[in-house]
Amino acid sequence: MTRYFDTIPHSELMKCVARRIVDKNALHLIKLWLKSPVEEKDGSGKRRMSGGKKSTRGVPQGGVISPLLANLYINRFLKYWRETDRRRAYWARIVSFADDFVILSNGRAEEALEWTRSVMERMGLELNEEKTVIRNARKEQFDFLGYTFGMVWFKKDGSRYLGASPSKKSIARVKKKVQKQLRPGEKRPWPEICKRLNALLRGWSAYFSHGTTQPAFRVVERSVYERVRLFLVHRHKVRSRGIARFPSERVFGEMGVFLPRPIRANRCVP
Repeated sequence: MTRYFDTIPHSELMKCVARRIVDKNALHLIKLWLKSPVEEKDGSGKRRMSGGKKSTRGVPQGGVISPLLANLYINRFLKYWRETDRRRAYWARIVSFADDFVILSNGRAEEALEWTRSVMERMGLELNEEKTVIRNARKEQFDFLGYTFGMVWFKKDGSRYLGASPSKKSIARVKKKVQKQLRPGEKRPWPEICKRLNALLRGWSAYFSHGTTQPAFRVVERSVYERVRLFLVHRHKVRSRGIARFPSERVFGEMGVFLPRPIRANRCVP
């Protein structure tokens, strides 16, 4: 959706809340929360005010209850999907997370899209037309929740199959986060740095442990090794590239850096 958090209508949202909460004091508190002014700063540091008593739309971004209210309102759409049996009508299934969702349809995607667009309009919302597209998963790929879905080619025998793998954007993001953890001027002790780095790598590895993972994990592993090696070379003032002093076996062994690998549900991580 386009600016979903900013466009949720208060009146309709409160109807959803009132179906679950009957305590008048709690409802009044939520109304006050929705009307609270929010001060933000743009990229240049200029202040911008939003919300306030006259506001009729939006939930305060960054508010602790805002994600809950946003999920509650989008559930209205999901419930209507089930009640009108769209699954049978469009030979489709819907997969959602917060305000992101994908409709998987067997040949009736255009009908499903038009129905979804009309329902969103009635809810006072608007689909993000830049991100809303129809894809033939047997010929094209699409990204959802950090994964790329579509046809995967098995290089060994040239066979193809429908699968999922970590998206290029997800790989780029984790590489950037690793770089941020290993800034040359970082003064913290290595055990503390390593602990935070490992928490990042374990979390990423656990989330992206489904589908075709080997190519992505190889890229991340190489990037992590390069970053750690350069960080250690700079910290210890080594007059070389540090390959001999800090080989990958030592970095992922003695130095204690977590080796990025898929973490299955039944696999324990020390």
